[in-house]
Amino acid sequence: MSATLLSSTRRTLRTDLPSSLVVFLVAVPLCVGIAVASGVPAELGLVTGIVGGLLTGLLPGSSLQVSGPAAGLAVLVYEAVGAYGLAALGLLVLAAGLLQVALGALRLGRWFRAISVAVIEGMLAGIGLVIIAGQLYTMADLEAPASGLAKIAGLPGLAADILGSAPALTAFAVGTGTVALMLLWQRLPSRVRKVPGALAAVALATVITTTFGLGIATVEVSGLLDAVQPPDLTGLGSVVDAGMIGTVLAFTLIASAESLFSAAAVDRLHDGPRTDFDKELMAQGAGNTVCGLLGALPMTAVIVRSATNVHAGARTRASRVLHGVWLLLFAVLFPAALSIIPVAALAGVLVHAGCKLLPLRRLVPLWREHRGEAVVLTATALAIVGVGMFEGVLVGLALAVLKSAWETSHTHLEVDDAAPGPVRVALTGNATFLRLPRLLAALEALPSDRPLELDLSGVRHLDQASRAALTGWAERHHEEGVPPVRLTPTP
Repeated sequence: MSATLLSSTRRTLRTDLPSSLVVFLVAVPLCVGIAVASGVPAELGLVTGIVGGLLTGLLPGSSLQVSGPAAGLAVLVYEAVGAYGLAALGLLVLAAGLLQVALGALRLGRWFRAISVAVIEGMLAGIGLVIIAGQLYTMADLEAPASGLAKIAGLPGLAADILGSAPALTAFAVGTGTVALMLLWQRLPSRVRKVPGALAAVALATVITTTFGLGIATVEVSGLLDAVQPPDLTGLGSVVDAGMIGTVLAFTLIASAESLFSAAAVDRLHDGPRTDFDKELMAQGAGNTVCGLLGALPMTAVIVRSATNVHAGARTRASRVLHGVWLLLFAVLFPAALSIIPVAALAGVLVHAGCKLLPLRRLVPLWREHRGEAVVLTATALAIVGVGMFEGVLVGLALAVLKSAWETSHTHLEVDDAAPGPVRVALTGNATFLRLPRLLAALEALPSDRPLELDLSGVRHLDQASRAALTGWAERHHEEGVPPVRLTPTP
């Protein structure tokens, strides 16, 4: 037994220990950058990453995917902090976590896979657009407008401000250089790419900024314990406010959908145990519950870190747990290292992450093959940019439902005109209000001076609007002296 345990430990050290270090190096700049983009202390991003490793990493569900703060929630967190204050963030995340646990316990995790992929991709695309637009201002050390539309509309003015200000131009050059190096890093030899591109780019930007004293904004550090602000649980009842309920539901929907979609994608990358979606949802909920109690950022499973974990050779959940250990040691032992990181470089990392959320390569083929899906995706993204996160997701879900209803509400009329007898018409399919105008137009084109028999036995579904319309048409269609339309069976 001891020999087996020793062999297992050696195997873990050989595979999962190195992969945990790679994931840790990828996670550090993303955790800090997402926190800064969310308008909260940088340390809170590390706290969420630590909880994602040490707690969620130990729980059953998915064995290899990695959890932590995600760019997909940065916009929503920024809006929530702006609307309700940093003190309320913990309550919102706590409520979302408890809701996730309840949904998982009710075995509803698998149903998140029923959400239209077009809605999820549109949601991420809209988030990506807002992140890119907002972080372009941050790359220049300038304040971004509040709304998504205002950010995009202000880009020409931003260009003028950058060109007219030496400090802004310097900061923007650092951010642009960060993005350029991350793009270039993907083309370098595999030996070099063992160091994550984001880490290399931020490290180089930090060295240049410090060495040459560029005088651009750096990350503000308050200390790990000072940044952690447990919420006042007596204020949990305030979450019943309509706006806060909407934020909690948005946190829950986005975090759960992104986590479970990530789990499905990670399962395709390895041959290990498959994900139990209900247990994974409960694990994510437990992590968010603890993040809420610590006043930290909400967490999701993140496909970039998860794929890095698999590609780095991870075989067990030990890798993601160890990555949480390294994050904790970094936050405790080297907090001052954060204070020399230029904000513009982290903004560059987020711009790069935002670009990855845009399904540019998929959109054109999707338009050619499934035009309705492309419309749902685009409309969801534009609604998020133009109106807001929660409203945009609701628009996408509504459009996806309407699209599905439209595609399933096919009706077919078959006319048997065997003169001089009655005209026999058979209606088949699903008769709903969506196809009603076309159906009535076809029925009204039938002769009104001859007996008509309409067979409805092949109709699988007849909604109330169609039922009333068919009855009204039958009553008024025949001319005087002609037998009334005969409906079989009677609707």
